[in-house]
Amino acid sequence: MTRRDLFRQMAAAAALAAARAAFPGITFAAPAIDVPLDSLTWKKAPCRFCGTGCGLLIGVKDGRAAAVKGDPAASVNQGLCCVKGYHSIMALYGADRLKHALVRKNGQMVKTPIKEALDLVASKMKETMTAHGKDSVAIYGSGQWTIPDGYVASKLFKGAIGTNNVEANARLCMASAVTGFMTSFGLDEPMGCYEDIDHADAFVLWGNNMAEMHPVLFSRMLDQRLKRPDVKIIDFATRSTRTSIAADKSILFKPQTDLAVANAIAYEILRNGWENKAFLDRYVSFHKGKTKIGFGLEDKFQFEDEAQTISLADYRKSLDDYTPEKVEAISGVRAADIRYMASLYGDPKRKVVSYWCMGMNQHTRGTWIQNLVYNIHLLTGKISQPGNGPFSLTGQPSACGTVREVGTLTHKLPRGMVTNEADRKFAAEIWQVPAENIPAKPTYHTVEMFRALDRGEIRFLWIQVTNPMVTMPKLKRYRDATKKEGRFIVVSDVYPTPTTDIADVILPSAMWIEREGMFGNSERRTQHWEKMLQPPGEAMSDTWQLIEVARRLGFEKQFPWKEDEHVEQIWKEYYRFHEGPKHNMATYEDLKANPGVIWPYVKGKETKWRYNAKYDPACTQGEFDFYGKPDHRAWIWVRPYEAPPEVPDNEYPFWLNTGRVVEHWHTGSMTQRIPVLHKAMPSAYVELHPADAKELGIRNGNQVKLVTRRGSIVLPAAIDQRGRPQRGMVFVPFFDEAKLINDLTLDAFCPISKQPDYKKCAVRLERV
Repeated sequence: MTRRDLFRQMAAAAALAAARAAFPGITFAAPAIDVPLDSLTWKKAPCRFCGTGCGLLIGVKDGRAAAVKGDPAASVNQGLCCVKGYHSIMALYGADRLKHALVRKNGQMVKTPIKEALDLVASKMKETMTAHGKDSVAIYGSGQWTIPDGYVASKLFKGAIGTNNVEANARLCMASAVTGFMTSFGLDEPMGCYEDIDHADAFVLWGNNMAEMHPVLFSRMLDQRLKRPDVKIIDFATRSTRTSIAADKSILFKPQTDLAVANAIAYEILRNGWENKAFLDRYVSFHKGKTKIGFGLEDKFQFEDEAQTISLADYRKSLDDYTPEKVEAISGVRAADIRYMASLYGDPKRKVVSYWCMGMNQHTRGTWIQNLVYNIHLLTGKISQPGNGPFSLTGQPSACGTVREVGTLTHKLPRGMVTNEADRKFAAEIWQVPAENIPAKPTYHTVEMFRALDRGEIRFLWIQVTNPMVTMPKLKRYRDATKKEGRFIVVSDVYPTPTTDIADVILPSAMWIEREGMFGNSERRTQHWEKMLQPPGEAMSDTWQLIEVARRLGFEKQFPWKEDEHVEQIWKEYYRFHEGPKHNMATYEDLKANPGVIWPYVKGKETKWRYNAKYDPACTQGEFDFYGKPDHRAWIWVRPYEAPPEVPDNEYPFWLNTGRVVEHWHTGSMTQRIPVLHKAMPSAYVELHPADAKELGIRNGNQVKLVTRRGSIVLPAAIDQRGRPQRGMVFVPFFDEAKLINDLTLDAFCPISKQPDYKKCAVRLERV
């Protein structure tokens, strides 16, 4: 060991000791130095996991990824990583890595040359379309798709084949964020950036366990509080977590009642005269939509909202039922705490950022709660400025860059909507297909896509980079659907999963640094990385799998690229969709040269705060210009409190909530193959409040049977271990493929965004 390596190990040990002191419940693994660091070739890449978009430096030696560290040049994480990022490269080397194609023959999966497997995929697509029409084939992707992956999928299915049967699992995690931005501002994606953390005086976390879900960003907030003691962190949630412990104030509410509390905050702002009258007069308009809008529980559910313009006086009147005292009775939140939250937003000397993720998105009124938080920022004029703004955090590395920007949802195009003729013509020109190829109507959102598979309207489904046989709500119905006669399922993945279990063809995929690509993170930052390693066996990128099949279908003209340059050529084609000051992307050369670039990227400069003329070159009217809306105003919406479709009763007396843990990412198909992470969190559990556990005679580790109207599961009890639900609630993480909690959840969804609610259904507990 060299002197330098010794000092590095000493520094690592000191950091480890500090981490253990700060988070005594987490098992940290000390980094091992197996090779001299100076012998490694270091290359930049974003982290493979969540939507934070941390920059990594990957140390490569002899064709293997040998080390990883945070990239100090990356503004997102400034050299810091979470436990998943520090162990990310270990996910490349699981013993059961898929290296060859597998085809189901006589009920058995048989190793098959990948060219033969791709031939079969193309022939089955042709056969299915000939027998049942274009809309009988579909592709289901992910916020883990790279930007080239998603772009090629959209071009192949919507442009070349001519079906809008393209969806991605971001429908399950970010769709309400999209519709919230669209309904309030007319354009998707946040108007601020992570630099807001450095300027804000208060952070309000709406149902968002940032300490575990976005730990690097949470550490930046804690750092600001150390530097500026007046900084406040407010945890507003249904469950006490590590975020609650670190926050200045933890405020718990009953499930779904965040709608009522947000309206009460708005009520208090107006009652006290804390609104920014000049801002409202010039930059805001008021609207109301339909109410009692349903929950999407029935097949082929349809809903379309209808906006009516109202006055500020009408809006004030709509809040009469949301006094703090009335809302205390609904929500369980003390009126004094509601007034405290309102005072943070209402104080003209205090800058406030609101953060949220799945707590607001996975919500049967997900669009509404987004609108209500935007209302608070608009009422006070605390928006589109450094340290002032609402910010939706993403859960996947490219849910923004691929699903939202490329548009891999049934209603979207890389720019605009399939329902807009001008948008279809624009896409068709770039894609070199007739405009009439692109259907004018959306087909199936994710839940309805799997329902259509069950009904037999979809016969061929290609699943890439996702694990829906773990993540779909009301899972048994959709798992059974895949096994029905006449269904053909193709799955592209890197490891065996419950989804590969139901496949007719399994295609082995390259992992992120085994191919070139781009992700887009929560703050509109596009991040490029180069190919660093050769994928094992016959594994290939999801992009190239799609291109190979496209050519077999006869679309060589639309997919002419050579393998060694296809990512660059795809980016340059995709770039054309977003030219202009509202969404201009960085060039391929700029992306290669930087850890990441925020769009709009205009004349070599990032637009960090949109809609503010001081920072945004797209503004043409006044100090603020909400140019996404025809009236150039942001919209404040009347959105009432409405209860969810299923609530606890005598038969099922508890609320069931599901979510993630810091060690594992989503379904754990990668992180559970990282030994240190698997050992730290080997299996799922059910959290109970200690008083509920005592009444039921349940102790830590006891086996508990959870029963809903859809299924049952047995899990060990965890009482005051990681988190504490409120009385009458339980929490279960969903990463464990051996314990499928989504067999129990309900497939109700927000009628506007079509995003399911994984946070609220009724459950019964039985001690085993």
